[in-house]
Amino acid sequence: MKAKLFFICLLATLSVSAVGAPKSFEMLPGEKWWGCITDLGPQMPFSETTSIEFDLARQNFNNQTTPLLVSNKGRYIWCDGSFRGSIKDGVITIDPHRGETELVQAGSTLREAFLAASAKHMPATGTIPPAEFLNVPQYNTWIELVYNQNQEDILKYAHGIVDNGFPTGVIMIDDNWQKYYGNFEFKPDRFPDPKGMFDELHAMGFKVMLWICPFVSPDSQEYRTLSRKGYLVKEANGNRPAVVDWWNGRSAAFDLSNPEAYAYFKNILVTMQEEFGVDGFKFDAGDPERYLEEDIMPYDGKSFDTEQSQWWAKLGAEFPYNEFRACWKMGGQPLVQRLGDKSYSWKAVASLVPDMIAAGMLGHIYTCPDMIGGGAAGSFAKTIDQSLIVRSCQIHSMMPMMQFSVAPWRILDEEHLAICHKYAKLHEEMGDYIVEQAIACSKTGDPIVRSMDYSFPGQGFETCNDQYMLGDKYLVAPVMDVTTSRTVVLPKGRWKDELGKVWRGGKSYTIDVPLDRLPYFVKVK
Repeated sequence: MKAKLFFICLLATLSVSAVGAPKSFEMLPGEKWWGCITDLGPQMPFSETTSIEFDLARQNFNNQTTPLLVSNKGRYIWCDGSFRGSIKDGVITIDPHRGETELVQAGSTLREAFLAASAKHMPATGTIPPAEFLNVPQYNTWIELVYNQNQEDILKYAHGIVDNGFPTGVIMIDDNWQKYYGNFEFKPDRFPDPKGMFDELHAMGFKVMLWICPFVSPDSQEYRTLSRKGYLVKEANGNRPAVVDWWNGRSAAFDLSNPEAYAYFKNILVTMQEEFGVDGFKFDAGDPERYLEEDIMPYDGKSFDTEQSQWWAKLGAEFPYNEFRACWKMGGQPLVQRLGDKSYSWKAVASLVPDMIAAGMLGHIYTCPDMIGGGAAGSFAKTIDQSLIVRSCQIHSMMPMMQFSVAPWRILDEEHLAICHKYAKLHEEMGDYIVEQAIACSKTGDPIVRSMDYSFPGQGFETCNDQYMLGDKYLVAPVMDVTTSRTVVLPKGRWKDELGKVWRGGKSYTIDVPLDRLPYFVKVK
């Protein structure tokens, strides 16, 4: 009976209204907007000079999306479902695939608009992810092993973490540990003793997660079983399971709008936890463009594109140790979000702060700025710019989460490795504060990473996206390019930097930032 009531509640949460008419909204003088798509952070805030088109059902830009826009003039726009959107000549147009659109005047500032939208549409739960995500670094085996996930090298990577003096924390075993998609058995030639591997990692102080996806390899026993049970998304005509394209080929897909399929998948994961001691799962590949309305027919007749993504996140929310790169809505929930895979480039490093600000404006409180140095394995050069790894590491160190994947002890010399170690320890030292901020934000709905205009409205910070507030205390101004200096703009008041120097606020300064320095400031009372 409890399971039935739970699913009735989920269906109510996921339901959307009929298609609304397109609506256009004129920007006010000086109005700036944030929202909709995390990966467009560097283009935010949107303004009267912005020209852009997007479709939230068909493109999520490899990251989180939410049908919300918020402005520095205290207004927000919300749509109940996915939509085609455009911004041009100071006009925002929303053309819904599903749902109605509303414009709300909720105050006079960005924070007032966001908190009003958050309270109504994505209220915080009062629950945070496990503290290990926040107070120590995370580790992921992707960049080191790519598709060659295997027991020997995973343990070697873990011992490298410990042997080089980095704090232990969550370690994620990435894609291709299983025989094939939809099967949840370890490849026996690569994992001779998976239970022993988990036991050894736990004894070293790690929490261990496994990469999973919602896909099922065709022409497998699992495919035939799931097809017979009706647990797979069907073609638009409803006759047979749909086969969808994704980056690893063509696969069938679980239909989690089916209560029995949802329970079946959850039971598989719980069984893995009981059998091997798996702590949680990296829920990858829930991108909405796999489930377009013209291509599929879901069990409930309405969970297309973004709603399928939301079901995937609902399943993830059942497991405290979770991680998502693609997500629809779900702001305020205790879900670990990660920025989409970044290339190994300075352009990608420069996108970390604006993307993290954007994620916060979608209600994602607990977000990680991808992997240090980037998560796109194919972009790693044979010749490593060690300063790029260091600057990326510094940015991570004063974010809610930091995640290593490429092993710094393998690619860095002694000098650069020491700097990365220093900032991994800084994140650990900041751990209590970060957890404290996460707990506070889980009640208020505020993001942990905040734009300057969010924290200091009316002081001219509307377009500032290269410095930010970490919670309510630290103003962080990282270097995100090859230079060793930068301009910092301080709000009104007196501010003390991490070196102990006091600065007069309400002014901008150009400061020296050698490679081993991350500038941050605290307001002097």
